[in-house]
Amino acid sequence: MSKDKYNLLTQIDSPSDLKRLPTDLLPQYCDEVRRYIVECCAENPGHLASSLGAVELAVALHYVYNTPDDRIVWDVGHQAYAHKIITGRRDRFVDNRKQGGLSGFLKMAESEYDAFGSGHASVSISAALGMAKASELKGESRKVVAVIGDGSMTGGLAFEGLNNAGDGKNCDILVILNDNNMAIDEPTGALGRYLTRVSTSRFYNRFKSGLWRILGHVPFLLHLCRKVGNMIKQGLMNNSNLFESLNFRYFGRIDGNNVKELVRTLTDLRDISGPKLLHIMTLKGKGYAPAEKNPTEWHAPGRFDATTGERVKSTQKADKYQDVFGQTLLDLARIDERVVGITPAMPSGCSMTIMMEQMPERCFDVGIAEGHAVTFSAGLATEGVIPFCNIYSTFMQRAYDNVIHDVALQNLPVVMCLDRGGLVGEDGATHHGAFDLAYFGCIPNIVIAAPSNERELRNMMFTALSAGCPFVIRYPRGCGEGVEWRECGFELLPIGKGVCLKGGKDIAILTVGTTASSAAKAIALAAEQGLDVAHYDLRFAKPLDEELLHEVGKRFKQVITVEDGILRGGVGEAVSAFFNRNDYDVKVRTLGIDDRFVEQGTPAELYAECGYDTEGILKAIEQTAIQG
Repeated sequence: MSKDKYNLLTQIDSPSDLKRLPTDLLPQYCDEVRRYIVECCAENPGHLASSLGAVELAVALHYVYNTPDDRIVWDVGHQAYAHKIITGRRDRFVDNRKQGGLSGFLKMAESEYDAFGSGHASVSISAALGMAKASELKGESRKVVAVIGDGSMTGGLAFEGLNNAGDGKNCDILVILNDNNMAIDEPTGALGRYLTRVSTSRFYNRFKSGLWRILGHVPFLLHLCRKVGNMIKQGLMNNSNLFESLNFRYFGRIDGNNVKELVRTLTDLRDISGPKLLHIMTLKGKGYAPAEKNPTEWHAPGRFDATTGERVKSTQKADKYQDVFGQTLLDLARIDERVVGITPAMPSGCSMTIMMEQMPERCFDVGIAEGHAVTFSAGLATEGVIPFCNIYSTFMQRAYDNVIHDVALQNLPVVMCLDRGGLVGEDGATHHGAFDLAYFGCIPNIVIAAPSNERELRNMMFTALSAGCPFVIRYPRGCGEGVEWRECGFELLPIGKGVCLKGGKDIAILTVGTTASSAAKAIALAAEQGLDVAHYDLRFAKPLDEELLHEVGKRFKQVITVEDGILRGGVGEAVSAFFNRNDYDVKVRTLGIDDRFVEQGTPAELYAECGYDTEGILKAIEQTAIQG
């Protein structure tokens, strides 16, 4: 790192170093941090636009507060790259999201400055409230700040935290609402419109903030000021402030990309007790023209030229699974008027934008509210609509009760499409879809399908349309196998039926989902060693194909199962249980994810780490053959 290029950045190794800078130099430091983030992310892709918009906020927070003793809880870690750089991880940031490198999100085990791990939205207020209450119980004096984006405010957990915090008489917590009018895509719903409306009375907000500053240390006058302020508010605003109705003192909105103004405001608010909310406005992608122009595209842009902004095109020729989903959903909607799409704030991420452009009235973006998305889908299904509810596998964990109680128990025909199933790569432990096969496998009434390629995904969506029951389809992140799917007609697949992909006599391999490809390659390599391995693709994790399993149980003594998911409670264990129940003398070796959380890395690296890439499967075949 050039000291001439980064004059201030190279001098700051901790928040204590930052505090020694005069405030006049903070804008220059912010510019250097922002440039460093751009240059690192150009070579090592990450979540770019969100962190660019929050640089000044991270700098101001560490400048004003006594971190790590004071706690800063970032709602979602991909807006906290500047926070990582300030807190002693500047030089390691070049390895952000790499195997063995920094996590792309906040992680308590990584740094004492990461007060709370964060990868799923809307958690910050609840966690910060818990910290504030713990400090109160222990008689400690510390400040606690929750930073939450406006997209995350649509999550029910955020409102639960606000409601609880506002009820506390002595709760000393500051919530910073980082409002950039964006989640990954543009936000939807009444809250987004409210946030615009709540700040239209600039005179009122400026007047109140100044008065709180002056009278913050005089309780009697402060109480009187608050009563007068409420009366003034009625004259200046059409609606009462939502946050103040929850007993939060509302301040804002202010320019969140003006670091000097942020420092002044945070310094004032630090000494005001009780629950407070500061509403700041930031620009997603701030300081990098391509990201400012198209913040959705530059949320996680992949590799790019930092100077020109030209993105490096992928060399993959196969279509992404998400695009197969998006186009197929549109095709199904064209042939069946009952079909609708639901997404919790991920229309571009799951490619539902394809249908939104053609049939916007039949697509529903419900905001970051996965539980609501599922129950809303259930409500649609009661009236004869066929909802395709697309939620990333890791986020579906948040809607588990809704699936059990509102969908499965009532046996409603909701199609739940789980994008990013299995190990997703660089996003790491918070985003792997490792648990879906296990956590859905124990729920009655649910069909669980896992396509091995693009065409199967398309046909499973078609099959789900007429299944008449809760139907889960889980598929991985990224590109498919290169199988033709666009020009193929729809095929109705028999539910709970697998296929034999290759016959054999020595060992049987049972795969589910896209592990079929690695298994096929391993089987071909094993054949070169004289091993004759049969290959069965289950297609469905539930119900299992019992006819197929009876055939395998009768013919083979050695079986290997392969799944891109957690082994405990997974498909391999279900297969083993079937053989045991039916008294087959079969030894089953299960390949998948052990009982642990897997950190970040490329998918190929992580498959190898977990032992179910091509080499891992081949090794299992060889060992099984020796033991057999």
